[in-house]
Amino acid sequence: MGCTRILGTRYTFQNDQNIPTDRPLIIVTNHQSMYDIPPIIWHMRKYHPKFVSKIELGKGIPSVSYNLRHGGSVLINRKDPKQSIAQLEKLGNYIEAHNRSAVIFPEGTRSRTGEPKPFRTTGLKVLMKNAPSALIIPISINNSWKLLRYGKFPMGLGSHVKFEVHPPMEISADLDSTIKAVEKQVVSGIQISA
Repeated sequence: MGCTRILGTRYTFQNDQNIPTDRPLIIVTNHQSMYDIPPIIWHMRKYHPKFVSKIELGKGIPSVSYNLRHGGSVLINRKDPKQSIAQLEKLGNYIEAHNRSAVIFPEGTRSRTGEPKPFRTTGLKVLMKNAPSALIIPISINNSWKLLRYGKFPMGLGSHVKFEVHPPMEISADLDSTIKAVEKQVVSGIQISA
């Protein structure tokens, strides 16, 4: 992340929330690039974030793949719903038992223009059912897509990548309405700019 500063990249992580450490968390955020992840790992480190990641990332990326396989995160096969649900249940049970946090990108894939995509609700529902005491933490991410707007090379110059942590939300009995409220909160903090 520090190397991207050579390109004029700035990072702002705004978290004015009083988030407890004695209960599980489900961190829900939009997804714009691979540069969304390290700032969340660093700035939310006291909550021990674990990630829901696609299975393809479990091989071939030095240190990242190892950490995803052995650090408590789960790798889901998007072509195998049964395997995905089992992994999400496992993660939900883990964070419930150990007061850890799970990070999920419900859009399912990165937005390459910053424009938010509709949430896919299944994964979030499975996590909420298996970690019923969890607190939902919505985060809006802006401008990380600009780092990769031309692909991996050349990287974008002068991007100001911003993270905004919104007020925590309790899980209600109506999971669909909880998801809609979370999605609305995340989307409200996304600013589309060229």
